[in-house]
Amino acid sequence: MTDPFSSEGRKAPPKPFTVTEGQRKVRSFVLRQGRFTEAQQRAFDELWPRFGIDYAGEPRDFDATFERKAKRILEIGFGNGEALRFSAQRDPDRDHIGIEVHAPGVGRLLNALAADDARNVRLYHHDAVEVLQNEIADASLDEARIYFPDPWHKKRHHKRRLVNPEFAALLVRKLAPGGRLHLATDWQDYAERMWDVLDATPGIANRAGERGAVPRPDWRPQTHFETRGQRLGHGVWDLLYDRTLQDGMS
Repeated sequence: MTDPFSSEGRKAPPKPFTVTEGQRKVRSFVLRQGRFTEAQQRAFDELWPRFGIDYAGEPRDFDATFERKAKRILEIGFGNGEALRFSAQRDPDRDHIGIEVHAPGVGRLLNALAADDARNVRLYHHDAVEVLQNEIADASLDEARIYFPDPWHKKRHHKRRLVNPEFAALLVRKLAPGGRLHLATDWQDYAERMWDVLDATPGIANRAGERGAVPRPDWRPQTHFETRGQRLGHGVWDLLYDRTLQDGMS
């Protein structure tokens, strides 16, 4: 396969997702690709057919994708993939789906998965909202994870944050009854925003109680983002929500 970013490759990089705010479009992320190494390029060329899922915009048969029937974990914005890799190694009985728009991180994880001979991981290089809306069936996920999303810490950028009421409702629809939503952030004001949104979202309940957080669970490794934040004097907040049956939701 040729250069994934060229017109002759598999496709151009995804366009940044936008949400409508009145008549104005607001990006929820920007593509900060960084340096794309030769090893990461080779990963796309050689390993994407093995571990990648090309976005098609229609419901996906993940039983066919993974060649088995198993519970599934979705990680949105997996960065360089260290948490996703850790989870896949630790939890081989569940299938893992990762979504990331930044190509260097995808390339790095592709190489790591090949080194592990992973059988229970597939990756999207696409916008998470479009994948959730169009490719993942309602009530089909055992767990959804969002670790250290971009905090957009300047007040004028808060509207760009991924966790908002519409996105939360979308996530809840995709969780199976009894499923789990796990978020982590090292920005207190973003944790406050997550509580504002998620504690008010029908269909999920905060395991630690209203505006509560839990100690880092053993299924989430301490990431380099977390270590960096702690060096800067930030706290870390892990939020766990369980999918419930309430308000007429199934």
